[in-house]
Amino acid sequence: MENGIVLTMRGISISFPGVKALDRVDFTLRQGEIHALMGENGAGKSTLIKVLTGVYARDEGTIELDGVPGTVTIHSPQEAQKLGISTVYQEITLCPNLTVAENLYIGRQKGVSVPWKKMNRDAAALLDSLGIPARPRQMLSSCSLAVQQMVAIARAVDTQCKVLILDEPTSSLDEKEVEMLFKLMRDLKARGVGIIFVTHFLEQVYEVSDRITVLRNGQLVGEYETASLPQVELVSKMMGKELEGLSQVSASQDEEAEQAEVLYQAEGLSSSESKPFDFRIHKGEVNGFTGLLGSGRSECVRAIFAADRVTGGKVIMDGKVVRITKPIKAMKNGIGYLPEDRKRDGIIADLSVRENIILALQVMKGFFRPFSRKAAEAFADEYIKALDIKTASSDTPVGSLSGGNQQKVILARWLLTHPKYLILDEPTRGIDIGTKTEIQRLVLDLSREEGMSITFISSEIEEMLRTCSRLIVMRDRHIVGELKGSQLTQDQVMYTIAGGGNERAD
Repeated sequence: MENGIVLTMRGISISFPGVKALDRVDFTLRQGEIHALMGENGAGKSTLIKVLTGVYARDEGTIELDGVPGTVTIHSPQEAQKLGISTVYQEITLCPNLTVAENLYIGRQKGVSVPWKKMNRDAAALLDSLGIPARPRQMLSSCSLAVQQMVAIARAVDTQCKVLILDEPTSSLDEKEVEMLFKLMRDLKARGVGIIFVTHFLEQVYEVSDRITVLRNGQLVGEYETASLPQVELVSKMMGKELEGLSQVSASQDEEAEQAEVLYQAEGLSSSESKPFDFRIHKGEVNGFTGLLGSGRSECVRAIFAADRVTGGKVIMDGKVVRITKPIKAMKNGIGYLPEDRKRDGIIADLSVRENIILALQVMKGFFRPFSRKAAEAFADEYIKALDIKTASSDTPVGSLSGGNQQKVILARWLLTHPKYLILDEPTRGIDIGTKTEIQRLVLDLSREEGMSITFISSEIEEMLRTCSRLIVMRDRHIVGELKGSQLTQDQVMYTIAGGGNERAD
C-alpha cells in the first residue's frame, strides 16, 4: 500500500431490494488527514461507513488497511475496532449514569475486580493528553454534549484507532463547543490519525478538512483537495447540476406581507415551558424566531400549537378570539407544526410512508372513520411526487428513509391538512444542502402562491435571512427585538441577540 495511506476502498458495491445503494465506489484515507465525506441524503455516505465498519457486507470491492496484508472482510463493528477503525455517532452511545472514567474503559476491563485507582489515573492522563475538560470521577450526564462527544472520541483513540469516523458530531453543538471539538480533531490529526468527517455544515468542512470525497446516488463523483474546490462547485457536484445559487432563494423584503391582514395574534401567551409573549403573523408572511440555543424560540411555537400546557394569554385568529389548549384544537383552527426533533416527535418509524403522511388528517377526521386504502394511497402518492420523496413505495417503513426524506414525509403530513398557518421548527437540521434548498424554496412558494403563513426556525442565521421577511429575536426566553427590511443582516441579528437592540449604533 502507498506510503501514508491508512485505508483504501475500491469498487465497493452493495444492493438492497429495489435499490443499488453503492455502485463501484472508491475511497482513500491518508494518515493524519481530516477527510470530509459529502453528499445529499441518500447519496450513500452512511452505507459506505456501514460497509467499512462491518454493519453491512459488501457485494463487490476490496478494503485494504495499512499494516494488514491483502484485502480484509469486516464482519462487525467489534471486528472493525480490533483492526483500528472506530466510529463516533451523532447520537452518543455512552452511559450517562456512569462516570467519565467508567465510560472510557467499560467493557475493556479483564477479570472480576475493577482496578478503580488505576482506571481513574489512566483516565486522567488520557483526558489531559487530549485537552478534554472533564474529570475521571465526574458523571458523564453532568458534561456538555461537546464534552460527551470528546469522551466518546477519547475512548476510540485509546483503542489505538488508525481510522476515526465522526458521523455528524457537531449537529447539536453550539459555536464554542464546535471549536473545542475541532481542536481535538486537529490534535488527533497531528498524531497521525486519519479522520473521516461526515457533516452537512459546509462552512465546517472548509474550516477543518483537508480533502473532500463527494458521493451522489450511490456513486463516486470525485475526490478533491478542500482548498482547491470552491463551495459553489462542491454544492453543484453534490446536487449533480449547476446550482443557480442559494442567494436566489431569498425572502422578498418588501412590505406586502406586513400590509396583509393579521392571521394569528397572541397576547401574553404562556405555557408550562414558556414565559408570556406577544406575537403576530400576517397572511402569506414568513417570519421566524431566532436566538441562541435555550433562548426560548421552540418553547414559543410549542405554546402556539399547544404542544405544551397553555397557562395563559389570549389568541385571535382571523379576527376572532379562539381557545387553543390542545394540539387537536390548533389543527382544527388550521395550524400545523413540524417539531424540532423529527425522530422523537415526528415520524413513527415502524409505520409506512403512506401511514405517516395521512396521520394528521386522520387524527382530524377521527380514527373511527378511517380513510379507504385507495384514498390513503392517492394522498401519499400525490405528496411523494410533489415533494420528490425518495422511497421504493408508499409501503416502505419511514424509518428506513434518509433523514431528508423523513423530513419531507412530515412536511407532506402537514401540507395534506391544508393549514392556514404552518410552524416549521428546524426543518432543515441534519439534512443535505440540496434538500435544504428545496425546503427553503417550498416555504417561499407556499407563502407567495398559496398565501400560507409560515413561522420558520433554524439555528443557521443565514438560512433565516434567506427565508424570513421578519425575525423575532429572543434571549433568555424573552423577545428582545424584531427585525425586518434593511435590519435583516447577520450582524444586526447577532447584535440584537447580544443585547444591542434593533438599532445598531455606529
